[in-house]
Amino acid sequence: MKLPRRRFLQLAAGATVLPSASRLALAQAYPARPVTLVVFVPAGGSPDIVARLIGQSLSQRLGQAVVVDNRPGAGGNLALQAVARAPADGYTLMLVAVPHAINATLYDKSNLHIARDIDPVAGIYLGAFAMLVNPTLPVSSVSDFIAHAKANPGKLNMTSSGAGNLSHLSGELFRMMTGVDMVHVPYKGTVPALAGLMAGDVHVMFDSMTSALPHLQSGRLRALAVTTASRLATLPDVPAMTETVPGYVVNGWLGLGAPKGTPIEIVERLNKETNAVLADPAIKARLAEVGGAVLPGTPADFGRHIAEATERWGKVVKFAKIKSD
Repeated sequence: MKLPRRRFLQLAAGATVLPSASRLALAQAYPARPVTLVVFVPAGGSPDIVARLIGQSLSQRLGQAVVVDNRPGAGGNLALQAVARAPADGYTLMLVAVPHAINATLYDKSNLHIARDIDPVAGIYLGAFAMLVNPTLPVSSVSDFIAHAKANPGKLNMTSSGAGNLSHLSGELFRMMTGVDMVHVPYKGTVPALAGLMAGDVHVMFDSMTSALPHLQSGRLRALAVTTASRLATLPDVPAMTETVPGYVVNGWLGLGAPKGTPIEIVERLNKETNAVLADPAIKARLAEVGGAVLPGTPADFGRHIAEATERWGKVVKFAKIKSD
């Protein structure tokens, strides 16, 4: 039977609208059950604390619990694997962070890739780092440290919470930009690395303000600089690294991602609710207490953030010739 042209066009238009209407209905019904947020560090770590803070407020806005599922291991790849394999229905989310951008180069032969396997949803947190030294080290500024390191090539030990993570690469970036020669001594985690620094077993560490601040306040460690573009209100007397090393800026960051192919309507709903959480003065104040700030924006904004970090840290990984285990 030959359909009149007008009738054919009407049916074709209806076929186009149906999937859209179905997706809209799905988004309107979302979420109908608890949402799982997969976190790449153990419970109690700085990213986990932020995830639970945001998750609690997000659950109130969504009307469903946001349940944190800690999946530490392989530098964040275990969490990425779990989310990449989950249904793309908005009920499994991932806490995305700098390590996932680093891993794109560090694990270049892996079948996992943050840009390929995850849809960006929303930025959450932008966190400051600091350059920390043991108070007994005979330096009082970044300039002093550079001079001391160049006068003692290969004799200063730079520690980190693990090879290939942001605390390590922050030091490698410093080495790349200043030309100092330091030996990397990684520890298995932030707590033992800071303990080693306080004991004087190592000399310098680049660490997040979240974990460093209590030790700075107690006087057990000294901050030579913060790695943000300008000084922090929490440490107004500590200079920004850019005052001595122009262009050196390092921030830890966190955001939400979903399995690739998650309906855009659900992604946009999650983005809207996350930005509303970040606009809460109480949330802003809580993050500011640990030297952080909110990172609002669209899914596209967060996607660009991930892409830029992937490119930047990829260069540092190659400079330092870091290989994954």
